[in-house]
Amino acid sequence: MFSVNVRAAFVPIQEACRYMGQGGRIINIGSGAAERMPWPEVGAYTMTKAAVAGLTRGLARDLGPRGITINNVQPGPTNTDGNPADGPKRRKARELTAGGRFGHPEEVAAMVAYLATPAAAFVTGARLTIDGGLIV
Repeated sequence: MFSVNVRAAFVPIQEACRYMGQGGRIINIGSGAAERMPWPEVGAYTMTKAAVAGLTRGLARDLGPRGITINNVQPGPTNTDGNPADGPKRRKARELTAGGRFGHPEEVAAMVAYLATPAAAFVTGARLTIDGGLIV
């Protein structure tokens, strides 16, 4: 799990930084689980997502002098093929969001798109949670 969730983020960032110029953007996709976890038996997953959040904050300092921003988008329950909102074990997750629903991939993509623009040049090292108010 560490290789998939942490190393898979770190290695491409390391390589991209060799070529990335002034004003580049790095956007990690983490998980709201880095901040809070409302159900049991996911400790290893939570740890890996917290590691991605920490990597993002640390690299913000390292890359800032080069004008490169790095941020961590942390989705909560999102309706995807691998995590369908109507799945048999998803009712509880829906109930834990303020709006009682899963997010849509397009909603997460909109946040990512914003972070890639010049308008987000002063946003770096941020953990941007998009989870519908999961257990607020």
